[in-house]
Amino acid sequence: QVQLVESGGGLVQPGGSLRLSCAASGSIFSIYAMGWYRQAPGKQRELVATITSGGSTNYADSVKGRFTISRDNAKNTVYLQMNSLKPEDTAVYYCNAHLPIGDLAYDYWGQGTQVTVSS
Repeated sequence: QVQLVESGGGLVQPGGSLRLSCAASGSIFSIYAMGWYRQAPGKQRELVATITSGGSTNYADSVKGRFTISRDNAKNTVYLQMNSLKPEDTAVYYCNAHLPIGDLAYDYWGQGTQVTVSS
């Protein structure tokens, strides 16, 4: 079991920056692949960025060059640095912990944090 708690969301003007944090507890954080997803009103949840246990990263095309995912295994925390924010980045952002074991996969989600980009 993994418990995830996101923080750092809020209201920011276009072009601004925010840093989201996701604190994990309850299991061995370092073995999980971690990710950030987002869901805008009326839309499906979509992948934003992921980082493997080894530190390899992957980004949605829409955020490449603007967002950076990182992890601190000593603090059991994953971050999402968001720069040059656009109104279309407005969404609830969710933290995910993913662990594949054989034919199974374990996924855990945080409660989400709202990011609103508006002038």
